[in-house]
This record gives sequence, structure tokens and C-alpha cells, in this order.
Amino acid sequence: MPQDPNPMYWGAMDRYQAHYIVRVVSNEPDMYLARTKLDTHGRFAAKTVTGVSWEGPGHLADVLSKDVELCEMISRQGVRDASIFVEPMGDVVRIHGKWQNHEEFGVTKEQFEIYDRIAGHIKSL
Repeated sequence: MPQDPNPMYWGAMDRYQAHYIVRVVSNEPDMYLARTKLDTHGRFAAKTVTGVSWEGPGHLADVLSKDVELCEMISRQGVRDASIFVEPMGDVVRIHGKWQNHEEFGVTKEQFEIYDRIAGHIKSL
């Protein structure tokens, strides 16, 4: 077999995610599974978030969707930062956004307040 003249590079990639961990005790981990569903306007770089709702099989998605202030806070973010995932992992729940490279990576005060509010809802269940 001939060797590829343009090999793919494998190994560490320049991608980062901030994870927020909330400790929970539950027999129903699927209750904590949720993600944002974004209503957007525009295309490509001009795309903006016009509305936010949450989807998921558990009760958490309903609770987060009913928090109007939280949804407004998220809708003020860009499309990439407004994509939020909540996933149970054993005895913790992980809250995170999409992967970012070293130039994009960072957590603003507004993003921290959003994740903190989501964590508060998780703790209250």
C-alpha cells in the first residue's frame, strides 16, 4: 500500500471546554439530561439568537424552559455560547458548552451567571 503524501495529524488538538460540575444524589440520572434549543435569525456569521428553549427527557428541561430570565440571558449570547449541554455522569451533573480553540476560549461574567443559575436549578430538584 502506498504511503499517503499528506498524512493526517493525530494527537492533542487545540480545543477547550469549561465544565461546571454539580454533585447530585439521584436514582434517575436521565432527569438531569437537557440541552438548549435555539431559535435563530440570519445566516453564517450574522446569525443571532432570537429565542431559547430547553429539550430533554427529564424534568430539568421543563424547569429550565420556565425560567424566563435564564432564557433571556442565554439569548443575549452568541450562537456558539448559547449552545449549552447538561449531562449526568454518575453522581455529578456536568454543564458545558461547545468546544473552542485557544483564541475563542474564555468564560465571561454573563456565562458564569448562566451556568450558576442552571446549577441552582439542578440543586433544587
